[in-house]
Amino acid sequence: MSLGPVMIDIEGQALSAEERERLAHPLVGGVLLFSRNFSGPEQLQALVAELHALREPRLLVAADQEGGRVQRFREGFTRLPAPRRLGELYDRNPERARQCAEATGWLMASELRAAGVDLSFAPVLDVDRGVSAVIGDRALHADPQVVADLAHSYMRGMGEAGMTATGKHFPGHGSVAEDSHVDLPVDGRRYEDIAGEDLLPFERMIHYGLAAVMVAHVVYGGVDGRIAGFSPFWIREVLRGELGFQGAVFSDDLSMAAARGAGALPDRARAALEAGCDMVLACNDPQGQAQVLDALGDLDDPVSHLRLARMHGKGRLDRETLTRDPAWRQAVRLVQGYDPEPLLDMDME
Repeated sequence: MSLGPVMIDIEGQALSAEERERLAHPLVGGVLLFSRNFSGPEQLQALVAELHALREPRLLVAADQEGGRVQRFREGFTRLPAPRRLGELYDRNPERARQCAEATGWLMASELRAAGVDLSFAPVLDVDRGVSAVIGDRALHADPQVVADLAHSYMRGMGEAGMTATGKHFPGHGSVAEDSHVDLPVDGRRYEDIAGEDLLPFERMIHYGLAAVMVAHVVYGGVDGRIAGFSPFWIREVLRGELGFQGAVFSDDLSMAAARGAGALPDRARAALEAGCDMVLACNDPQGQAQVLDALGDLDDPVSHLRLARMHGKGRLDRETLTRDPAWRQAVRLVQGYDPEPLLDMDME
């Protein structure tokens, strides 16, 4: 059995019999964990171990652990500052900011890997235009070159901890005010304007070896009338063709309001996969998940299987060993040093 093209979620902090059965479906390839699935590091580690033991190759276990507003696991994990704090530091001291970005990527990934989690959907590569509340301080900076510079350091830290990076939200979510979780954002700029700004971080990160990209639920009306996550133009022509990206492509969550224009959840899943996504996220809708798995039939793409297999985490220290490691202590101090509101949830005695 290979990894299927659908990532789903679970309801609570332990698996139900129904969830175990669904996770064994050949079209399922991963699980996205949320705060509701977490009560502490030990519980998380046990849950991830159970998920990984369900099948071979093991399911991808993912989370959003960006820092700031978007950090699913907090109790027992180091509090990570919002990415914008790195950009503010860059304006004062670029070299220090790169060092802290690498330490943050390593710290985030090391703590997740200690629990067995394979990947965090990070870093955010959106350029902060000051208009998007949903992106806001999740973005590293307003200058696309600075975004790429800091994201490269962050990705390097993740890699040292055994985790691949996922750049999001391609081709850029920072220039629209609407929140794609509740509305359909429309960006009316010309392709030349998008390519000259928003695509730059993705282009540079692909050059640096970015493993995965998550596509935005945004319509770029001056270029293509389709939502980017369902658009062969953006995924096949631009991302794969012009930018030469060979890694894994993830849809954003298909349950989001912005995706509803593509039809029912099974229609959205098929449209995203046909547009070029390797894996679609179908979360927060158990009934819709079942419909997706029924509707996709025996869909099989060997190339996608290879791309997704590379996303598994590599190596790991157990939690106790990690927190005794001088490298962990140094990373925590670096992260606390640029955070204007330092808060450490882990015991550093």
